[in-house]
Amino acid sequence: MSKENFIRSFAEEQYAKELKALVKEDDAPKPENWELSPAMVCLYITGGQTAKGTVIEPKYFGEKRLVELAVATLLTDRALLLIGVPGTAKTWLSEHLAAAISGDSSRIVQGTSGTGEDAIRYGWNYAKLLQEGPSIEALIASPVMRAMQTGRLVRLEELTRIPSDIQDALITILSEKNMPVPELDLYIRAKSGFNVIATANDRDKGVHELSSALQRRFNVVRLPLPATLEEELKIVTFRIKQIADENKIPAQEIGVEDIRKLITVFRELRSGKSEDGELKIKSPTATLSTAEAISAVNNSMILSAYFDYKKNSLQPIAESIISAGIKDPNHDVPVLEEYLDTVIKKRKGWKQLYEMCKGILHGGN
Repeated sequence: MSKENFIRSFAEEQYAKELKALVKEDDAPKPENWELSPAMVCLYITGGQTAKGTVIEPKYFGEKRLVELAVATLLTDRALLLIGVPGTAKTWLSEHLAAAISGDSSRIVQGTSGTGEDAIRYGWNYAKLLQEGPSIEALIASPVMRAMQTGRLVRLEELTRIPSDIQDALITILSEKNMPVPELDLYIRAKSGFNVIATANDRDKGVHELSSALQRRFNVVRLPLPATLEEELKIVTFRIKQIADENKIPAQEIGVEDIRKLITVFRELRSGKSEDGELKIKSPTATLSTAEAISAVNNSMILSAYFDYKKNSLQPIAESIISAGIKDPNHDVPVLEEYLDTVIKKRKGWKQLYEMCKGILHGGN
């Protein structure tokens, strides 16, 4: 089945041409079981141009030194933990690191409060187990075990949402580089190239703190939110163009200045102050991260493209701002009302957006 039939492609599928070109041009030494040399991995992530003129799209717009630190960590005997608030591209970066280094970003454990030890270690085919007893054939390897056996990277998303006693199943794997299977009296030993990329956000509810023993086995790279409005605008417009091309969304009338307004609103509400720093603002319960901004702009594009809105209307942007900003109506509606009246109403050139947002809030109550 062609990749066009899937809703979402893996990073190594989406950027297969770039990765193939980098592999072809890469004459630097590669660590065992790495598809690319460390320098080429960084080039793939941060973007640029190869010596032979191949243009590489940037995958991460943050500081290059953070990418270099992440790649360097994966060359050591420590695992990598990417930490940041929601929307700082932790998952995006981990996926592209796995694609560039291992050529496969699909080995993943999604952390939840219900994640069991079998997701990290192994499980059993109980029909075979009951019929034959413990055997290699009855064992079901986890993504972690498969990564160990092949010398590849494995991704653990939302590590701190996994209960602490399940997290600690990683300690032996990360320190001894093997996984004991006592039922079979054997050890699964990690091949060169194996490592773990974990992500965690530090504002999540229901977070399970890492034990000190597990913390010592990770190098932490903290990913910040975009420092400036222009940096965030660059990220959002770049991703929106990609999404529009991938999903073949028809042309619509949402321009860069409209997107700038939405991002400004998100930045001010999440930071608790106006962009010029002169006004303090109450924050809603919603995160309003860069990822949320990308989603909101994409939603606005779809509204504009497929539904009957007037040309150059800011209604789609207003709809997306209010939708994203209200998670707890009792708290967030008054916060948005106050923000609109004290900040947006007085801002030159923002009258249409103010009226649209006010109309949606009043119409929704």
